[in-house]
Amino acid sequence: MAAGASRVIIPEQPGGRPRRRRENGRGSSVLSVRAWPGYGVLGLLSLPLGLLGSAFWLGRHVRPSADEWCFLPSVRDHGITGLVGKFYLTDNGRLGNGLLVGAYAKYGVAGHQWFGLVSGVVMLGLLWAVTVLLLRLTGRTAPRGVPLFVASMVTVVFLFASLNTYKTFYWPASSVSHTVAPVLACAAAVPLLWAGSRRGRVAAAACALVMGAFLGTLSEETSVVALVVLLTLLLLGHRILVPRARAHARAWCLAGGAGIVIGTLLLLTSPGSRNRRARYDAGTGSMFAPESLAGSLDGFLDILGTLFTTWWYLGALAAGVVLALLTGKRKGHAPVLLPCRPLFLLGTGTVTFLVAGYVCTVITYPLFGPHVVFAHRTWNDYLLLYVVLLVGAGALLGRALRGRALRGHATRGRASRTCAVATAAGAAMCVAVCIGLAFPLGELGESMRVRAEKWDHQDHWLRERAARGARVLPYKPLSVSGMGEPFAHRGGKTWPARCVADYYHLERITRAERLP
Repeated sequence: MAAGASRVIIPEQPGGRPRRRRENGRGSSVLSVRAWPGYGVLGLLSLPLGLLGSAFWLGRHVRPSADEWCFLPSVRDHGITGLVGKFYLTDNGRLGNGLLVGAYAKYGVAGHQWFGLVSGVVMLGLLWAVTVLLLRLTGRTAPRGVPLFVASMVTVVFLFASLNTYKTFYWPASSVSHTVAPVLACAAAVPLLWAGSRRGRVAAAACALVMGAFLGTLSEETSVVALVVLLTLLLLGHRILVPRARAHARAWCLAGGAGIVIGTLLLLTSPGSRNRRARYDAGTGSMFAPESLAGSLDGFLDILGTLFTTWWYLGALAAGVVLALLTGKRKGHAPVLLPCRPLFLLGTGTVTFLVAGYVCTVITYPLFGPHVVFAHRTWNDYLLLYVVLLVGAGALLGRALRGRALRGHATRGRASRTCAVATAAGAAMCVAVCIGLAFPLGELGESMRVRAEKWDHQDHWLRERAARGARVLPYKPLSVSGMGEPFAHRGGKTWPARCVADYYHLERITRAERLP
């Protein structure tokens, strides 16, 4: 029992023995089971999980487009190793990226359809594990289902509050690089949070080294975000962590940073990366030129304006409030965090996010130029950090509300009711966000369904004519959510027409005005 706890005698049925209920002190949750029944948590949890389940089901309408037209024939003809070699030697140098792309492209259209389900479950599971372990290490306990609720709200907001959910979640080529990558970076923390022995901490550092090297060859932008976070923890760990945890966290940070540097060097020195930089004139000189830095700043400020005015992200803030109000002290578990000032933690997280986001914009600006503001998929590399920051801010807000309620009310019952009202308000915001996100997701699903029907019809026609010996066939571009297709912009852009022809074993395709 926590220090300062008291026992309250509660009578039972007449003639029965009185039972005892323990009420924790000020540091523990002031909500009783009656104030927040288990059915309430399960009911609240059903909304984000239901939204995720609907999104997974809509994944059956995904069909190849853009870069995937080129990946599919490459994997079909040369296997996954052939695609990895093509990435390293010709395209971009991303070995890890080529491995993950090949893993789903190997299964053709089915791989694209199952990608959303597999990646979504993996991301949700990893975020759930991180939430549970962080609660344990901070010496907190929560009702069953609350950690999964927080993880599911983070996943929902991260995936579906985007301005282009298709490119964020359903387009595998983009998701691998900019959506799955930052969650994998979070996964590197799981071994450290789980480790309870010296051998476990050594294994955690080794995992950080390997994961860092993999991230370095998977996504340049996510690598930048991870390096900024690791550097922040190295510099300020003495103000955040208790002394016994500092050495292990420092070793883990150094191992992760070393892995990222190794992977990034492997990528940057590859022939594919050199080809890509030459193709887009994206060398170091152009990246750090004054006009490029200024343009990156203007673009990042526009991006921030969009993020700060998108109300769906309040779901992450509300989830943090609910988490703080429903958690209590865990008996017998000493926290690893120092009781530093909440404003210091919030300020540190905000600066980390701003620095990471701006640097990501700097390294992508030479490729997109002023259009970096519309390259929504590239925001995701630092967007997860923004969502996590909002959850942390909500948790600090919920903690402050609970402390004020305890200090401002003479009776514990009134404090409990005040916190219950605040919890209900946070839950209501989460419900509103889930409902608000359901409508655009449904509209996107309908657009995907219509495209899938047309795509399947044209696919069958092209395969049938190619089997009869045709060498040149017409193709009508079928796009969804701004995805690249052959002969886009009224035929002005032919890419990836050559890849579509290879996919169907044709010499070339021509632009068709209507479906065959």
